[in-house]
Amino acid sequence: MTVYLRSLFSAVLFVLSFSAYAQNFSILGKVVDAENTPIELANVILLQGEEKEFLIGTSTDDNGYFNLVNLSQNTYYLKISFIGLEEFEQKIVLTGDLDLKTILLKEISESLDEVTIVAKKPTITRKPDRLVFNVENTALVEGSTLGVLKSTPGVIVSEQGINIKSAPAAIYINERRVQLTSDELMQLLESAPANSIKSIEVITNPPASYDADSGSVINIIMSKNLATGYRGSVQTNYTQGVFPRYNAGTSHYFKNNKVNLNLNYNYTNQKINRDQDDIVNFLENTNPNPNGEEIYEIDQIWKSNTNRNTWSETHNLNVNFDYFIDDKNTLSLTSTGLYMPYFKYRVKNETDKFDENGSFESSFKADNLSLDNKYNIGTDLVFRHNFDNNSNITFNGHFTIFDYERNQDVFQDEPGILNDSEFNTLANQDTKILTGQVDYSLPIEESSSFDTGVKYSNVNTESDIVRLNIINGNDVLDEDNSDAFKYNEKVLAVYANYSKSWDTWDLSLGVRTEQTNIEGTSISLNETNTQDYFNWFPNASLTHNISDDVSISANYKRSITRPSYTNLNPFTFFLNENTVVLGNPNLLPTYTDNYKISLDFLKNFTLSAYYTNYDGAIEELPRQNNETNVVAYTPTNLDKRVDYGFDLEFNYYPSNRFNIYAVSSTYNINEEVNFGNGFVELNQWSQLFILSSGLTLLKDNSLNVNATFWWLGRNLQNLQSVDDRLISTLSISKSLLKDKAVLSLSVDDIFNMQDYDVSINYLNQSSSRFIDSDNRFVKIGFSYKFGNTKLNTNERSTSAEERDRLKDLN
Repeated sequence: MTVYLRSLFSAVLFVLSFSAYAQNFSILGKVVDAENTPIELANVILLQGEEKEFLIGTSTDDNGYFNLVNLSQNTYYLKISFIGLEEFEQKIVLTGDLDLKTILLKEISESLDEVTIVAKKPTITRKPDRLVFNVENTALVEGSTLGVLKSTPGVIVSEQGINIKSAPAAIYINERRVQLTSDELMQLLESAPANSIKSIEVITNPPASYDADSGSVINIIMSKNLATGYRGSVQTNYTQGVFPRYNAGTSHYFKNNKVNLNLNYNYTNQKINRDQDDIVNFLENTNPNPNGEEIYEIDQIWKSNTNRNTWSETHNLNVNFDYFIDDKNTLSLTSTGLYMPYFKYRVKNETDKFDENGSFESSFKADNLSLDNKYNIGTDLVFRHNFDNNSNITFNGHFTIFDYERNQDVFQDEPGILNDSEFNTLANQDTKILTGQVDYSLPIEESSSFDTGVKYSNVNTESDIVRLNIINGNDVLDEDNSDAFKYNEKVLAVYANYSKSWDTWDLSLGVRTEQTNIEGTSISLNETNTQDYFNWFPNASLTHNISDDVSISANYKRSITRPSYTNLNPFTFFLNENTVVLGNPNLLPTYTDNYKISLDFLKNFTLSAYYTNYDGAIEELPRQNNETNVVAYTPTNLDKRVDYGFDLEFNYYPSNRFNIYAVSSTYNINEEVNFGNGFVELNQWSQLFILSSGLTLLKDNSLNVNATFWWLGRNLQNLQSVDDRLISTLSISKSLLKDKAVLSLSVDDIFNMQDYDVSINYLNQSSSRFIDSDNRFVKIGFSYKFGNTKLNTNERSTSAEERDRLKDLN
């Protein structure tokens, strides 16, 4: 009996050990397209036996790799698919670990009209350094690109720009920085249709391959043009705010075996309104108190109402051309141009003066009329070579030319004053940017990669301003307010980045070094400011998947923000004699250190804590001079700014027809600066709530509704207290004509709660203002696709980091 039991026990151990061994086989490979480009998120399915029963499925990673593990000895059928490409199927008799090397997905023939693309739900993918919002073939892409950003988790779109929380975001398209100023960027994204967007990447910890001043990045990924043929589209929309706005555009895509061409054109005609009410308490210094602190009392109160109107006509053109020399070499040309032949800016101001008791003393009116024109053209030439070991090298040359002119007339009338103020200014800015960049990427096995590169940039800008005072009908040169400014900047950067995934860990390490040489010269003042500095910018991301439902990640990044070229310009621009905008040639760059840890749990929740330190943050501060009664908006380096807080996020996408995203964020902002006449430290806890939801209706999924709401509590910005406000957007779209046309309707600022109050109260500064922007509007849009309408596109925009620092003369 004992012998029998021992034999039975040995047999069981043998079977178990054999089974354990048999379950340890794997199938791995890499999926690429006809250009040998890795395909991300291709579907990989393994079927079992001759009956082809489903066993396991996965998708390819960023580099096109997949790995199916814990397989036993058996006969399998491997299927790999990706939209727009032919499905790959292969029978496999597995007797051990199998490496399929590279798998090519071929293009589908041009008869794509039979393919039906089913609307999908937007999904969120979290990676160690970013959040990826997948929107391809969802209802969100039926509107504008700016509309998609408004619905992207973590992104705040307002009249001030595009932010990730309280920090400005650098905008990239297909990993290349957009080639426009801040205002031009907002206009371009508003006019550009979103039907070619694949995903939005919200990168809070950009790798070292991104420019060092990319503290936070929004990278818009465009779909690839995977099939040969032609397609086109036309779109137009009408927006009714305070005044009507018009936009129309067309896009065209063509591809064959050797050429890929993408052409986009947009025309915008608009008039934008903005009203602002200001109260400035001009103060006088009384005797200090026993503690030695300065005591200020109200001397005079100025109450102003300012109405700003801008009229503009803008032409945007984007061209992308790829020539596939052979299977390993590609030459690309990308150019983005903006031409604004007409821009009129009118400012009407009425100001009443009161004494300290509120009794009326006097008033004045000021009219400011500016006529501008500008063009902005940036071109990239890119050569890419793919090596046999799946590594690649890219050479990129970039050139930008930016030209801006402003003719300004200002008239200020104050009853009882004999000599009213009247003057004319002529301002010009001419900027040329030249950059060269080389990048090398090397995949290491299937789980790690190494990237390195070098970049050189040279920026030259020349500006001048001439003020002519109109005295008794004659033009008299005002030498004190006329100047010329030359600026030259050279930056040499080298970077390296390494990433690896193993078991339940993901790691990314990078470092970037930059040597910067700057020289700015004021011709009339005969002053030259130079800056030379060398810096290191490390970054790191680490993620550990504790279980299927729980993961933890940690991130760190150091970045730099250089002053805009116009902020360094020492010119003075007058809105009127008592409100001016000043440049600051002594500005220094801002260095930012960002730390963040996150916990993902229960599949739908993420809890994050972050800490961000800004050394020398650049902020435009309104500073009142109590002796001259002038308010000057001046870019200034703060001594210190610290942001920290906690975020709780909830994503729930139960079906293709419904999704919801919610955030609760509690954060603190602390700002410190020494103005020479006193030290200022302000601190404010704030609250942010976000709710975004999407709903698809009708049997054919042709009716889509999306709503987004942001509640921003009272917060601190630029040493100013900003009251709470509600940002709201509702959009509806309906597909027509067999999905070739889309009719859309959207409403912004539904509850009329997006305008806000701002107050200033520190040292000898005391003022408040209410800003009523033209952000409440209704938009109606229509788009129509023709040609081979099932094509996906390879639309993109390219740029250099230096272009984003261009700034209009205002």
